[in-house]
Amino acid sequence: MAHESTTKAYATTVGLAVVCSVLVSSAAVGLRPRQEANRERYIRKSILVAAGLYDPNVPVAETFKQIETRIIDLDSGDYVSKDEVDPDRFDQIASADDTEASTPIEAADDVAGIRRRENHSAVYLVNGGGDVKQIVLPVRGKGLWSTMIGFMAVDAGDLNTINGITFYDHGETPGLGGEIDNPVWQGHWKGKKVYGGDGSVALKVLKGAADSGSPEIEYQVDGISGATLTINGVTGLVQYWFGGKAFKPYLDRLREEKGVQP
Repeated sequence: MAHESTTKAYATTVGLAVVCSVLVSSAAVGLRPRQEANRERYIRKSILVAAGLYDPNVPVAETFKQIETRIIDLDSGDYVSKDEVDPDRFDQIASADDTEASTPIEAADDVAGIRRRENHSAVYLVNGGGDVKQIVLPVRGKGLWSTMIGFMAVDAGDLNTINGITFYDHGETPGLGGEIDNPVWQGHWKGKKVYGGDGSVALKVLKGAADSGSPEIEYQVDGISGATLTINGVTGLVQYWFGGKAFKPYLDRLREEKGVQP
């Protein structure tokens, strides 16, 4: 009898575990579409924040209608057709992890600490009055504890002036490196210039406050106290993504078409 009771108890436990496993799996599968939709909305919100367009009183989908998503070849800087890469299906982060869709970065060039760079990138064109007013570019780089992933908006007039920056994914220390989420700090980026007179990336984040009297002030962003490695990472991602191995060929092509200098 004792053996029979033990067997029944074991069978009951196993059966309960199986039922619970099925319920949890079913819930996860059922919630996945909602989770993916929420993530897409959050990323779109981040793009709008970088562009200075986010209004909490207006649905993200409504505001996002003024943004056109295009895909570019990062080597050539040219747009690619939707038949080649569909913007609605393109997953940039997944592409960077795909050895067939990305390129390894030589150590000397990897100032962002990301190891691989996707062959294609999304760019987000902000339209207004029939013209492109600004371009939002995806950026990422290694901080102290994490890869910081976000967006930088560039004015389409000179393709050199920063309109905004935001990060939607990182694991930096709250109160220190995590201050890259602080709207006040992000506000210091507006109006800064990326490229110097020689065409190289001049924009950087300082360890302390920028000197308003410095002739380099337009290329300098205030640092964050106690977050040296995080701000070094932000400078690194700016240098990489606006450099010749990433968005510079694209921005140079647009400048040539517009007849403007950085």
